[in-house]
Amino acid sequence: MNDKQIALDYAKRLIACASITPATGDVFAELEAMLEPLGFDVTRFVSGEAPDGPVENLFAIRSPKTGEPGRHFAFAGHLDVVPPGEGWHSDPFTPEIRGDLLYGRGAVDMKGSIASFVAALHDIPQDAGTISLIITGDEEGPAVYGTRALIDHMQERGTIPDLCLVGEPTSVKQLGDMVKIGRRGSVNMWISVDGTQGHVAYPHMADNPIPKLVRILAAIDDIVLDNGTDWFQPSNIEITDLNVGNPAHNVIPKRAEARTSTRFNDLHTGAELVERITNLAEAMGGSVKGIVSGEAFLTPPGELSTLVSNAIEAETGILPELSTSGGTSDARFLSQICPVVEFGLCNATMHKLDEAVAVQDLDRLAVIYKRIVVAALA
Repeated sequence: MNDKQIALDYAKRLIACASITPATGDVFAELEAMLEPLGFDVTRFVSGEAPDGPVENLFAIRSPKTGEPGRHFAFAGHLDVVPPGEGWHSDPFTPEIRGDLLYGRGAVDMKGSIASFVAALHDIPQDAGTISLIITGDEEGPAVYGTRALIDHMQERGTIPDLCLVGEPTSVKQLGDMVKIGRRGSVNMWISVDGTQGHVAYPHMADNPIPKLVRILAAIDDIVLDNGTDWFQPSNIEITDLNVGNPAHNVIPKRAEARTSTRFNDLHTGAELVERITNLAEAMGGSVKGIVSGEAFLTPPGELSTLVSNAIEAETGILPELSTSGGTSDARFLSQICPVVEFGLCNATMHKLDEAVAVQDLDRLAVIYKRIVVAALA
């Protein structure tokens, strides 16, 4: 097998494992089998209980055999994938090359980038420095017992990296055109208003919760959280669900509920936003339950983004855009322990039917990852 086939072979092996979130078992065994011959100490463990667990995780680390461990560079990612859905032109878990593309669930999000990173390690000597892989089976799911449990594991072992790259598919139109240096935070809130059920002909004997809820939602919709920052777009609150559950046309319901989803920049915290909406709703007769999925984070342009950008430009001739766009990722957890940026394959087909990656991009990404690691450990 020549060097240009390594990333492709690894990607096929990972795609062939039907690792719908939360992933366990075979897909981790495949990755372990790839890493151990390269000198990595691989630890696999299961964390958590139902309903958000159990979750399998993998931490692999390789340090110089002699002398000081040097700088520690980490690659983070996930082996779990979203359900494939119906309507694929080929089996989503049977990797298939058609033309210049490799098809299969996880090809770009993100088994392909994991495969490329492991392929890059073949050309990096063990004495170059410390390298680790932080791999979860639950990024696409609740993400409660995944990367957070891996961070606890690293802290217990004293193996916190100096720099971290998350292999999420950040490229848009061509490989290397975008690197993520931050992400907005996310918080969901459930707003409820209780009333008194009654007959619509006797409204004085009932208390309709719907008008109160509508007024609360109107007040929320009028909120302008901010106008954005140098690196972030404006924060936004979106009303995503309304539910009364009243099948009868002549009954005033007892309860009305709504849900909002907020994506916020680093001018806010999730707890602050929950408190603000709770105070507003309670003043108007409602109540709120809020769950913060993740806080906003920003790794300001500096050493890490520069060495990633330089590696991309050296291989592709493209100077990437530094962005904070898109949804959340596990980088939101890793940013709490070290500088982190995200860079990976083109994201046009992620989560879609017939997810596919250009075979050439797997090879080029492996070269870029090698350049990044070598520069980071220098």
